[in-house]
Amino acid sequence: MNTSQHNHLLHFSFRFVLRFVTLVIILSGLLAQCGNAQSRIVDPALTVHEWGTFTSVAGVDGLAVEWSPLSGPNLPGFVEHFRTEGFKVSLRGTVRMETPVLYFYSPRSMTVSVQVAFANGLFTEWYPHARVTPNTAWTGGTLSGTGNATLAWKSVSLEPGPATFLRETSDSDNHYYAARATSATPLRVNSSKGDQHEKFLFYRGVSAMRVPVAAQIDPQGRLLVKPLIKAEIPAAILFERRGDKVGYRLSRPLQETTLLDFPELTSSVESLYADLESILVENGLYPDEAHAMLETWRSTWFEEGSRLFYIVPPSFVDSILPLTIAPSPAQTVRVFVGRLEIVSPATQKAVQAALASNDQVTLAKYSRFLEPIQAVIKTRNSASPQTTRSGDATSGVGVAKTH
Repeated sequence: MNTSQHNHLLHFSFRFVLRFVTLVIILSGLLAQCGNAQSRIVDPALTVHEWGTFTSVAGVDGLAVEWSPLSGPNLPGFVEHFRTEGFKVSLRGTVRMETPVLYFYSPRSMTVSVQVAFANGLFTEWYPHARVTPNTAWTGGTLSGTGNATLAWKSVSLEPGPATFLRETSDSDNHYYAARATSATPLRVNSSKGDQHEKFLFYRGVSAMRVPVAAQIDPQGRLLVKPLIKAEIPAAILFERRGDKVGYRLSRPLQETTLLDFPELTSSVESLYADLESILVENGLYPDEAHAMLETWRSTWFEEGSRLFYIVPPSFVDSILPLTIAPSPAQTVRVFVGRLEIVSPATQKAVQAALASNDQVTLAKYSRFLEPIQAVIKTRNSASPQTTRSGDATSGVGVAKTH
């Protein structure tokens, strides 16, 4: 073979390889597009609604403090737990993600897959059976604030029509069952434990995330509420209870730092209940879903003390709890309520007096929040006036006052 023929052969080989590689790249791209298209298939008849709660405690600086949220209200025995219930006693974070439930609505039988990720969090309970990947950043006590956990139901059968759900007679008044009182489509998950039937997908967890709102007591004893994200807070309610007397102050929307006077205790829980239910419906829940949510938390949301309720912007929920459903629903609504416990002057006075007199009845009213409340009081008492004022969240921020 002469030099000319050799060069020609090399040139032909190079062009052949180049065309082959180009073809492979094109085919790979087409296959990827097909895969993405399949994963984005939308079922026009499928609707998904979700509600849940982010519970936290405000520190002296207004930000959510680290605390041990324990297990919260008891759950039925069939609910699954990460490890054992005992480990949660020592688990610490800034947020207790409480009872998110996913409702599905479909006029026909179908199968869906569902996955939820939890930024800087750990899933602690769920039902029906799911595949759970723990947060690799968790080291057995405090969440480190990095890494995600995932919770996946790979095959959820939606089955319209009558259904029977598991119920333990020993805890017939358990708050868990209130969430079933909706028109959602019954579902079934087949697991190693057999078929598990439910009205929703349920999960809970703990996170080291930063909540979207700060709430700080100012020198005059008012509450300074500051959004920490750009998204608008649709509504906020400052609530206080002292014995049988309750009061609340409604503010909506919340777009800038706002001063709230603590309410006069001249309202009723029923009035607040009606206002909250209306707000939940305004933000996308069906009336029976909003009612089920409030019935679930009726005995624990309106306890002794002071707290700020607020609607968490959906964009924030999506960033903390990315949700993937296949096929994709035509509509997905996620309504989460933030609950920020406030160590108000009245709470501090009541707790200090109860501690001094060993009044266990009063201390029990603050339940799982007593430990962080005591920590906030200790920090507040040890801080000088100058230190407290220098940490004032009004620094450099315009304040809108709401009455």
